[in-house]
Parts: sequence; structure tokens; C-alpha cells
Amino acid sequence: MSASKSHEITANRIAKKSKTEYNKGKGPDVIASQLVVEVETPDTVKDSLRQLRGFRKPVYIAGSNREAVQKALKATENTTVGVMDSQGNIVKKSTRKK
Repeated sequence: MSASKSHEITANRIAKKSKTEYNKGKGPDVIASQLVVEVETPDTVKDSLRQLRGFRKPVYIAGSNREAVQKALKATENTTVGVMDSQGNIVKKSTRKK
């Protein structure tokens, strides 16, 4: 499966779980009332922290596969950004306040 296809599948899955729509435009992929999620592939994880700046609610990087989740965990060490797996399950809880 291509990176963009797995990204889209993951984004749609998390958006549905969050009862919102997948944002295909600029900005984070999922913006729900309670959280913000940026879906990333292993190659794009390093760019994701910039996308989540400024939000005053819990923010997450969702990895589209295991490798992306591992890279996201490493990238978010000592930050308020949380990490989700491709199913939308929280692997590292965001500590950013509302």
C-alpha cells in the first residue's frame, strides 16, 4: 500500500472515530472539538510538530504504520504532543491543556 493511501485510510478512520471529517487541505488532518490529529507516514513525521503549533486542546500525531508510530514517539519526547496508532488508539497521551 502506498504511503498516501495508508495516510488517507488512517485519517478517514480517525476522523470517523472523532465524529468529524478528514481535512484534505492545509493544516491538521483531523480537527475535532476535543482534539487535533496530524496523520503521518514514516517519511513525514519530522514535519508534523510544526502543523500542531498553536492549538489549545490535546494534539496528536497518528502514525500510518508501526514505523511511523515509533518515529512519532521519538519526535514527541519531552513535548505536550501525544501519539496515536493507525487505529486511533492513544499510545502516548497529549498533555496539552484546553
